[in-house]
Amino acid sequence: MHELVPDTKSIGFLVNPNNPAASQQIVNLQQAARTLGLDLQLANASNPSDLDDAFSTAADRKIGALLVGADPLFGSNVNPIVALATRYRIPTVYYKREFVDAGGLMSYGTSTSDAWQQVGRYIGRILKGAKPGDLPVMQSTKFELVINLKTAKAIGIEVSPNLSARADEVIE
Repeated sequence: MHELVPDTKSIGFLVNPNNPAASQQIVNLQQAARTLGLDLQLANASNPSDLDDAFSTAADRKIGALLVGADPLFGSNVNPIVALATRYRIPTVYYKREFVDAGGLMSYGTSTSDAWQQVGRYIGRILKGAKPGDLPVMQSTKFELVINLKTAKAIGIEVSPNLSARADEVIE
């Protein structure tokens, strides 16, 4: 995100304050923001009706970019969130590619196809007799960066060739 909007001094974080994982996400982002000399502004939304207010507040605070936290509420409201980011012209980075497929600007997160392959391997092991409780807990190790250049142009963001070259997928 910092490379996408390098001149910004303030970034936002869309977070569900009712999510127990939110506090650790906030701590991690505050540390990263301090390291980069950025001001982190929280935009809270605990239900779908809070989303418009969260984006409106972020726009009023003139944040330079918004990061959407990983949360089931946000994952089940992909289209409204993407529409709000576009309406308020806020460069937004999402935690999964479905947002970019719906017209969002950029995502960086675990590869869904890689995660499904891991599920398949687990199922295969179980079908061959392994006890589920004996299998190790695994996390995805493959992450993907997806950028939507059409959205970037629509909100007035220029994506550097360097960032585009590092993307796993660029949507024209």
